[in-house]
Amino acid sequence: MNWKNSPLIFICILFFCCNEKTEVKEEPITSQPKDSYYRTDHIIEAQELASSMGRPHIKIIDFRKEKGYNDGHIDGALNIWRKDIEETSYPYSGMMASKNKMELLFQRLGIKDRDTLVVYDDRGSCEAARFWWLLGNYGFDSVKILNGGLDAWKEAGGSISTQPTIQEASSFTFKNESWSQLFIDKDSLRYLRATQDRLIVLDTRTENEFSGKRQKRGAVRAGRIPGSVLIDWVEAADFDNNGKFKSLKELKEVYATLGSDKNQPIVVYCHSGVRSAHTTFVLTELLGYKNVRNYDGSWTEWSYMEHFPVETDSTTILFK
Repeated sequence: MNWKNSPLIFICILFFCCNEKTEVKEEPITSQPKDSYYRTDHIIEAQELASSMGRPHIKIIDFRKEKGYNDGHIDGALNIWRKDIEETSYPYSGMMASKNKMELLFQRLGIKDRDTLVVYDDRGSCEAARFWWLLGNYGFDSVKILNGGLDAWKEAGGSISTQPTIQEASSFTFKNESWSQLFIDKDSLRYLRATQDRLIVLDTRTENEFSGKRQKRGAVRAGRIPGSVLIDWVEAADFDNNGKFKSLKELKEVYATLGSDKNQPIVVYCHSGVRSAHTTFVLTELLGYKNVRNYDGSWTEWSYMEHFPVETDSTTILFK
């Protein structure tokens, strides 16, 4: 049985109530303070990456579709896309891949246990954040998101290649067995909604998805989880300029409605847990919120469950 299928109610309650700290191991690339974010352990700037190129323990991950990778990627990057990190045993799509599947993927790509992974995309680090979040669930902490992604790399004059990167296969295995403090499943979310009055359920999709006007492919029903509040994930990325994370001041303004209590229990969701992973990164890494969990199944799973409640505001238009 996949470990995600088991309810995490007891673990979630311990997390939200006790908020125990976890030890983060030292990483081989040193990131400098950026805009006084809460922490920058999992961000790297293009110039920092350029100065670290060629070090054998660094693996660069191009998290885009194969066509984008083939059209041009950071020299030496390995290609991974959503299908590579999804579990296919569910009747709906988008669920996090099993530990075994991820180990086999990393072995095939030649990733080693001691490597530091630098991941990027061309979508405001949304896809990269999902990769960071997923690996955190298996205790792999040596991941850095390239701030600004491929555009930032090109702007910095970094080398681009159209040749695939080939690595010798490895014997990669995850060393840590502990649960991530950033994960929640559907049963634990239902329990918390019924028992935690202070719980904030944060929808990171578009306004049309939130209202129920738009039903994306993969969802059985349109709408939102009842009682959700909406903050679109794109509000955290500076798409008007470079696609990087917005400044600390701007991010505080975007998420001001969440309140100043950094221990507030928050569950984040979107359509399939990708956009909400980006918000999870922003809230925990950049703003220092302590009790945030990303709902893996998100709206795709919630809408599939016939007896789960749904709220809508609009007449639905199906989008294939």
